[in-house]
Amino acid sequence: MKSLKVCFLISVLILSLSVTVFAARIEISSPGEQTIPLALTRLLPIGVGGAQPALAREFQEVLENDLEMSGLFEFVDPAAFLGDAERLGLSRTDIDFNQWRMLGSEALIKGGYSVSSGKVTIELRLYDVITQRLLTGRRYLGNSTDVRKIAHTFADQVLKSLTGEEGPFSTKIAYISNRTGHKELYLMDVDGYQPIRMTDHRSIVLNPDFSPTRKEVIFTSYKNGNPDLFRKEIYTGRESRVSLKPGLNIGGRYSPDGREIALTLSKDKNSELYLIGTDGTVHRRLTNHYGIDVDPTWSPNGQKIAFVSDRRGNPNIFIVNVHSLEVSRLTFEGKYNATPAWNPKDDRIAFARMDNGVFNVFTIREDGSDERQLTFGAGSKEHPRWSPDGRFLIYSHDLAGEKSIWIMRADGTGARRISAPGGNDIHPAWSVRW
Repeated sequence: MKSLKVCFLISVLILSLSVTVFAARIEISSPGEQTIPLALTRLLPIGVGGAQPALAREFQEVLENDLEMSGLFEFVDPAAFLGDAERLGLSRTDIDFNQWRMLGSEALIKGGYSVSSGKVTIELRLYDVITQRLLTGRRYLGNSTDVRKIAHTFADQVLKSLTGEEGPFSTKIAYISNRTGHKELYLMDVDGYQPIRMTDHRSIVLNPDFSPTRKEVIFTSYKNGNPDLFRKEIYTGRESRVSLKPGLNIGGRYSPDGREIALTLSKDKNSELYLIGTDGTVHRRLTNHYGIDVDPTWSPNGQKIAFVSDRRGNPNIFIVNVHSLEVSRLTFEGKYNATPAWNPKDDRIAFARMDNGVFNVFTIREDGSDERQLTFGAGSKEHPRWSPDGRFLIYSHDLAGEKSIWIMRADGTGARRISAPGGNDIHPAWSVRW
């Protein structure tokens, strides 16, 4: 697990982040409606060490991919760049802002790099072209293998500088894949790179979820014959069983404060929702009904839990108040609604609905209003999960018999595959920022 550790140090050059007129113009909930013309120049070599075009190209590709995925930018064509793009100058007085205004750019990213003894230094600046103000600047120090991580981290910083909310690009995605012949737990970057197998249970592993406070993940595994809930530390690899009650121990989801886990237990011969501590101690039973209650998901304030139940016939989404245990029905349309996921930033709940044998992803408000269908077309899209900033969704897409992990913006635009071919990939989960 040591290979998972990120070995770079971030030196903050600009401690205060200046938010300009951009912040008022960006509409996070509607990416693409009002985009910012952005000039993204290529990294230029700084001082000794010489040029390493492959390094600069990799950084450029990762950063551009992240910023394009955000839906907040319109890139100025690099073919139109003028002389200033080939000058290293990073300070305000070194930049010819008139050139960038001529090209219609409103934001500008310039950067440089140096490499020495396997260590890389990357310096980056984001400018408001109109006011000629520095919005953010960073110097990143790390190993040459950290280039992708540095690009993801700066993309997060760009979004924070312009919108006040940090991006999710340096987080991780957990998912289940059978590419070894067994369903095992994997971890990958948000763009699908660096997939790593986390378990070797040689059995069935399902439904991962990240702790909001620790670098660990919970999941259900049949390793010991029973569907037990396991915990695994990301970097040490240490693993233990959290809940091993007879019958089901499935769908574990951490509370927003990380102190409790909601899950389905069938220890009393029926599938009910319970709250347990992180040590496996049962704290409370949340539901008491002959129907099957599964797939819990917490509201951002930890006061409510949405879940799936067939207590009214077909599977639908319900909400239970954690304190009063009052249950209300959320979905009334469709014959099969499943796998809800509560947006960590607002009252929208994503879920999958089956129609004519195909699942698609929908969102709905907590009060049942404003239902929206986000995905269309061939193949089932299931198990949606939100990014920690609530701007994006990941889901499993079953197309022509192959299941893969996809990402899209919260409005359904920008959908793209991120998991590699060669395995049936399901049950994605998105980490918090570490």
